[in-house]
Amino acid sequence: MVVGLGSGSTARLAVRHIGELLRAGELTDIVGIPCSTTTEAVAQEYDIPLTTLEAHPVIDLTIDGADEVDPALNLIKGGGGALTREKIVAQASKREIIIVDESKLSPILGTTWAVPVEVVPFGYGPQQRYLESLGAVVTLRLDKSGHPFHTDQGNIILDCNFGPIAQLPELAHRIKQRTGIVEHGLFIGMATEVIVAGIDGIRHLRRDT
Repeated sequence: MVVGLGSGSTARLAVRHIGELLRAGELTDIVGIPCSTTTEAVAQEYDIPLTTLEAHPVIDLTIDGADEVDPALNLIKGGGGALTREKIVAQASKREIIIVDESKLSPILGTTWAVPVEVVPFGYGPQQRYLESLGAVVTLRLDKSGHPFHTDQGNIILDCNFGPIAQLPELAHRIKQRTGIVEHGLFIGMATEVIVAGIDGIRHLRRDT
């Protein structure tokens, strides 16, 4: 089985558990494709066999997290900065299972979270102005030392607060029209299931097909 290994704190818990099951012999015949270098390091620490999308272009199941989830199971992702790799893995996956706590549920995307947009560092100023022309309040993401945050691909992230987004597909399309913009954190129609942890227990949501 080919498993996509998501990034972020929640997904890393799942990666560690997979590694523990493998070590105990309760799980066998698994290869993983990590969504970030951080996840790759965790997988290697737990001796999870890794592969690539070139060797296995179809992923059976991916386990990942999200920053915001709407009732149709559309997502905002990229709070950890791995949105491009996460989307590549999600698009290659037969099943995309998202694990969140109930605070991540939202009536409409953009209510509680800005949309991360990954851009190439060269000439990012015009990309910022373009995103502002679409209605966003744009903030350059910084790392802990106060320098621009760089993704695993060496790009930077502009966090774009559009407020509640009424027209997701239209906005997603308009963001990608601009050269220099690599990817955005709107994951539309990609999650097949969302597992939600709350004070009343666990809920398992499935996307209508």
